This record gives sequence, C-alpha cells and structure tokens, in this order.
Amino acid sequence: MNPDAAELTLHEVRAWYGQSQSLHGVDLHVRTGEVVALLGRNGAGKTTTLKSIMGLVPKRTGTIDFRGQSLVALNPESVARLGITYCPEERGIYSSLTVFENLKLPPVVAQGGFTLDELFELFPNLRERRSNQGSKLSGGEQQMLAIARILRTGAKLLLLDEPTEGLAPVIVERIGQIIQLLRARGYTILLVEQNFRFVSRLVDRGYVMEHGRIVDEFDREALHTQADRVKAYLGI
Repeated sequence: MNPDAAELTLHEVRAWYGQSQSLHGVDLHVRTGEVVALLGRNGAGKTTTLKSIMGLVPKRTGTIDFRGQSLVALNPESVARLGITYCPEERGIYSSLTVFENLKLPPVVAQGGFTLDELFELFPNLRERRSNQGSKLSGGEQQMLAIARILRTGAKLLLLDEPTEGLAPVIVERIGQIIQLLRARGYTILLVEQNFRFVSRLVDRGYVMEHGRIVDEFDREALHTQADRVKAYLGI
C-alpha cells in the first residue's frame, strides 16, 4: 500500500517516559477502513505507540499525521476532537458511575456515532445492567462498556489496546464480531493484541514490534501462510 494514501501515518516516532526511551523510530500507516494489529511481546512498545498517537506520553518526536494534520504538538483532548479515540487495556471504567452514566460521559466529537439504543442492541448485557455501577460488572461487561463508550463519540479511528485480554472465549468471539461489524460500517481500527488466533481471523495487516521498533509487517494472507514466523516473534 502507498503510505501517502493512509489515514494515519507514523514516521520515525520516538517516545520517552522521563529519561527512559520507549520508542526508537516507529514507522507505520493505516488506511481508511482497515483493521491493523500491532503484535509483539510485552514491553515491545505497542501500548506506547497508541499513547503516542493520542498525546498521552510525556515526550514524543517524529511525524504523526491523521488525515494530513500533524498530531505531535496536540494535547489528548485536541487529538480526540479530530475523531480519534482510545480504549485502554485497563478499560478506564468509572466504578462509581452507572453503565448509563459511563456511556454518556465522553463528548460527541462527530456525527455518525452509535446511539444509546444502537449500543444497547449491540451489547444487550449493558441494557440489562444500565443502572448498575461499573464496579458491579464482570470483566467482559466492562470491556463491552469501554468499547461502547467510545462508539458513541462519533470518532472513526479506534485505538484498541488488548481488547480480549483475560476474557472468556465467548466474549472474545463477540468482540471479534463487533470489530467485523465496525469494519463494515467504515471504521478504521488499530489494535494491540496478543491473541494471535483472534488477530489472524480479523485484521487486514499486522506489524510486529520489538524493542520499540517495527521489525516486520504481514498482510492477512501471510498471517496464515507464515504463521510460524509470526509466532516465533511472539514466543508462542
């Protein structure tokens, strides 16, 4: 793919936490409507890459462009208002708020987001628990709420960090179905994921990270035909 046609482009992105450098020149691109995975072992820099896009790291340099606009000098709120949203690994659910209050909390940044009725149709468990506090939800329900919350905003570029981590297989399957539905609706998704089986069924392309750098790239076909090579990177 021609990187010039990408919706999101990172070039020579470096990031630091204090004196510790976490990213060492990341290059990647994501085309509109693609589902792209960042693969790699723990500590490879995958989450930091997502946080760098959102402006959630103390220091970042390089080029981060979204639809031709530079993000490097922007704060997280400004990035979000451009139509990029982040679902963190820890989910970020407000435990003292109800499901309904959690859903209503983020501002709508663009037209075309899911309505509350659409979200409750997509996630029936949330409808049943709409008056429950976040602390009363199971891990799977919290993940559903975290995804539902960002879909209401109208943002079309979704950054998902380990959406299946620690979840039961039936919930993992449901999240896969939701990602497929979002692709069909024109969403662009960059996700960090350790579950190779989950990734290989869903994504258009995958990047492998090691030590804060992109070390390999695979298209969907290669994720199947060269699965052993990818698994070697992941240590599985």
